[in-house]
Amino acid sequence: MSNKGLKAPRVSIIVPVYNEEKGIGRTLRQIAQLRLPSMEVVVVDDGSTDQTAGEIRKFPFVKCIVHEENRGKGAALCTGFQAATGDIFVIQDADLEYPPSNIPKLLDPILNGQADVVYGSRFKGRREGMSFSHYVGNKILSLTVSLLYQTPITDVMSGHKCFKRQVIESVNLTENGFKIETEITTKILKNGWRVTEVPITYFKRTSGSSKIRYRDGLTCLANLFAEKFR
Repeated sequence: MSNKGLKAPRVSIIVPVYNEEKGIGRTLRQIAQLRLPSMEVVVVDDGSTDQTAGEIRKFPFVKCIVHEENRGKGAALCTGFQAATGDIFVIQDADLEYPPSNIPKLLDPILNGQADVVYGSRFKGRREGMSFSHYVGNKILSLTVSLLYQTPITDVMSGHKCFKRQVIESVNLTENGFKIETEITTKILKNGWRVTEVPITYFKRTSGSSKIRYRDGLTCLANLFAEKFR
């Protein structure tokens, strides 16, 4: 059957940001270069106290929503999901650890009807500069997901995730912080959505500092078990 004449799905790229004045501009410029057929960019400024807001204003194509105070990555993502109008949602971090050039790879399995959810895997692709603690933490969390849900996932904490709109609408997300990563995963697996991974490129950030700490990894691990038996 020919796809000629069919309308291209609208892609909403959701960018949660907190104090990323040095990275957000470069991130948005690279997103603009993707030139997807139908795309919107939703940036959620999660109470930044630096010049992040001023940098975002330089990009008139961006739909920007501001949290008056910092509420956490989970809260920022939920705000972005609610504001997005697309058929497909893509999460894009603002620090360029995950180049926006990965996004077409994330979209392909959904556009081809092979998946409902796509995770970009740093462990299947190219990664540079990941700390040993982050490497081990990610491996433990991903192995735990694979064992609990009998689904092979190599990078549960990946900052590059892509979903059909219906997937996000089917889950009730309540976590405000980094536990959103494991909450999303457990709830979509419980609901039986088709999940696949694609290899992506990852570079350790060169400016600013990582927001995630070892205690976030521990709470994410605890959350995996809590969600499994809830």
